[in-house]
Amino acid sequence: MEAASTKTKSRAGSRIRFRTRFRGTSRFDSRTLIRASGGPRYAVALAVDALGTGLLRPFLLLYGVTVLGLSAPATGTAMTVGVVAGLVCMPALGRWLDRGARSSAVAASMLVRVLGVALLLAAPAGHVWLFVAAALFLGIGNQAWPAAHAALVATVSHGRERDAALAWGRALRNAGLGAGALLATACLAGGPTALQALAAVTGLSYLAAAALAWSVKVRAHQGASPAGPAESADKAGPVDQAGPAADGNGGPAPRTRALLAANVVYVFCLNVPEIALPLVLMTQLDASPVWSAAIFVANTVLVVALQVPLTVLMSRFPRRTVLAIAGVVLTASYLGFLAATSLGHGWGPPAVAAVSVVCTLGEILYAGTATALVTDLAPTRLLGRALARFQLSTGFGLAVSPAAITTLAPHGPAALWGTLAAATLLSAAVIAR
Repeated sequence: MEAASTKTKSRAGSRIRFRTRFRGTSRFDSRTLIRASGGPRYAVALAVDALGTGLLRPFLLLYGVTVLGLSAPATGTAMTVGVVAGLVCMPALGRWLDRGARSSAVAASMLVRVLGVALLLAAPAGHVWLFVAAALFLGIGNQAWPAAHAALVATVSHGRERDAALAWGRALRNAGLGAGALLATACLAGGPTALQALAAVTGLSYLAAAALAWSVKVRAHQGASPAGPAESADKAGPVDQAGPAADGNGGPAPRTRALLAANVVYVFCLNVPEIALPLVLMTQLDASPVWSAAIFVANTVLVVALQVPLTVLMSRFPRRTVLAIAGVVLTASYLGFLAATSLGHGWGPPAVAAVSVVCTLGEILYAGTATALVTDLAPTRLLGRALARFQLSTGFGLAVSPAAITTLAPHGPAALWGTLAAATLLSAAVIAR
């Protein structure tokens, strides 16, 4: 009895120390984060899934053109169809999550991608429709995973612990994606055969990750609060109060149309390092591709290193306030890019690289807060549909941002960065209000 009592006191003390760290410092217990994120097996599933995704997803267009001999427009169109199909499936996923699915939904999002990879490997050269089908299943899995993962984390953790767990999952995923992309880049010298091998390894990684995620066997019981015994920090104050839904169980869902609309604009920041900056550096500053690669690597490293510490540090503020601050930081970075491009070929590229650090900090604040805010506002019985709507807005923003960026860029830096800055600042004002 005495030993059991000592163990209970030790666990209670560990929880108190963890909560204290959350309130005042950037220190945290990694074991507690892993447990709050779904446990060790689920963490391994996330890492394996991210590594496999990094092996193939950045090079899917190259696979269609090089291995299957398809035209670039046909390959790009097929990939767009996959993204749209994934968005169309989100309402059904939301209803499934609201019926209690958690680890099974995560596993399903991974298994769907296994089917996509299998179709990719089975497609003969020049066969565009099998590539379209493969891109469709890959797109469904890629769009379904974030909502299913967020729902699982919201079920096993609560309060600010949940915020840190979501941030830790994002950092782990970015590390896996970066490692996979680097490994794939090193293998590309092998030509089409190497790409096919990478696709096969990707399929196996998805299958292994799905088995691990399913084995966790997390399911939400209808009517149970995902917040557990502790109240969320935001629900103690007026800033994120959701009215009737603030009890986490009953009441109607809070109105989130403004949040979802703002999210469409915020999410443009995710494509700035991959699309906007390489385009500006090459076409407006005539810079070496090395600058684009360096900015992308720096972005990945900063997200992996700072996502959890910054999320923990900002947990002393209401989530809505942090999300508004993220918009202000992103706006400042866009204006910084506008100023940097005016420096010309000499000082322009290093100035753009320096400002990209500010943009990454805004991205980290946004990514560490937005999903957590949605899980905090939504009543438990509608959590799945709330996350599905949020993923719809995210996916829509990611889908339209390349077209918007490439349309604005030829009209000059002011058209691109001025428009992004104005739209983001307006979105931040809507969030703050």
